[in-house]
Amino acid sequence: MQAPSIIARATSAAAFKTANLRLSSLNRQFSSSNSIMAPITKECDYLVIGGGSGGLASARRASGWYGAKTIAVESKELGGTCVNVGCIPKKLIWNAASIAETIHESKAYGFSVNTTAPFDWLAFKNKRDAYIKKLNGIYEKNLNNDKVEYIAGRAHLTGKNEAEVVLNDGTKQTIKAKKILLATGGHPTIPQNIPGSEYGVDSDGFFKIEKQPKKVALVGAGYIAVEFAGMFNALGSETHLFIRHDKFLRTFDPMVQDAIVAEYERVGVKIHKNSSQSKVEKDEKTGKLTIHYKDSNGEGKLENVDDLVWAIGRSPEVEDLGLEKVGVKQNEKGQIITDEYQNTNVENIYSLGDVIGKVELTPVAIAAGRKLSDRLFGPEKFKNSKLDYNLIPSVVFAHPEVGSIGLTEPEAVEKYGKDNIKVYNTSFTALYYAMLEQEDKGPTKYKLITHGPEEKVVGLHILGLGSGEILQGFGVAVKMGATKADFDSCVAIHPTSAEELVTLK
Repeated sequence: MQAPSIIARATSAAAFKTANLRLSSLNRQFSSSNSIMAPITKECDYLVIGGGSGGLASARRASGWYGAKTIAVESKELGGTCVNVGCIPKKLIWNAASIAETIHESKAYGFSVNTTAPFDWLAFKNKRDAYIKKLNGIYEKNLNNDKVEYIAGRAHLTGKNEAEVVLNDGTKQTIKAKKILLATGGHPTIPQNIPGSEYGVDSDGFFKIEKQPKKVALVGAGYIAVEFAGMFNALGSETHLFIRHDKFLRTFDPMVQDAIVAEYERVGVKIHKNSSQSKVEKDEKTGKLTIHYKDSNGEGKLENVDDLVWAIGRSPEVEDLGLEKVGVKQNEKGQIITDEYQNTNVENIYSLGDVIGKVELTPVAIAAGRKLSDRLFGPEKFKNSKLDYNLIPSVVFAHPEVGSIGLTEPEAVEKYGKDNIKVYNTSFTALYYAMLEQEDKGPTKYKLITHGPEEKVVGLHILGLGSGEILQGFGVAVKMGATKADFDSCVAIHPTSAEELVTLK
């Protein structure tokens, strides 16, 4: 007689357990649904908007060194322009182009190198892209190591100490922060007043090209255009470079401008000087482009172009950042205005990197970001920490490389007067080229600009093999205030090209 009662109790218990499980499941679903719909509010000491080199350096220093609760927001891949569509992938292509040059030059050294196929552009691109993807992961890992919370989304200011982030899945978060850094960088520009300009790509799009062009056109006269032109040409593409004036790299010393233009013409880059473009047409059947232009030789058109790359400048990434909501001031180019300490005009809002347009170089943004975090969160000794924007070395990975630090000769004349400066020049053929035929020998040119009776070095400009590596060392000397006598007192390393800098007469 007991069995039915036991069975009934067991059945009742099982039903009760099942009901509880269903209720728990419903609660979880409701909670999950509610969390998606309800906006999340977070608080932190330091909100960094922008996951490029400068922003990440500042975020990691603030959190990893000083324990500030830090959140970093980035809507694209971590690492910014430099890692994804700038310095790193650019240098890898430059390396490939340099290897192509070395293969050609190796014959003069007794090697018989036969290439069985042309450069495999797509295989190289895929391998390069995989490396960049790996770097993205390393950057995220480093943020985690320094206890920086990373949010993938687009942020815009909603108050002086607040921002709204639209996550990549469409949900929103509100972040309240004691201090905010704007390090959103910049993006390339495509001309809007040239019909058909959309058939070309910008410098970001260059890294997406999957097939090496037989004929390529580049428009621009700065770092990017000159570097890309050198790479394409060295890898075997027919390369056309359109520039607005008769020289490129126009912020560099005249020695550099004259030498690099002459060298590009020597190696076969077709330079269209004093040029402008009026129209770009695309053949829908072949995909080939026709560029209508005017240059120093008159009007013309360049046909059967596989790819057109616009490298005419960059604009600050300030769209929908919400600057107007809090009154952050910008200049006529849209760049955020800061003082020497990276302060904007709004208290507790700071900015650095390409978005302020001061010196648009990755190491500059990194150095400024670290010094800012030292000042904001570090000990008393860092209360006046700031980046010195003077005497910053820079290199153009052209063919050959160009390096520069300090004043150009015209700038030195304007600042000190012609009678108060002394200029030392040398031009020679590097020993590397000794085995090559005359027509294959590249140039090497160095210039040292000094000021005053003590001949303090105020400008150093070099062009030739290895200039990037050479300049890094000499840049330290110039930054320390070296004189011509200091250079002369250093015993030369022979045989090198760099020894010429310590033996100038």
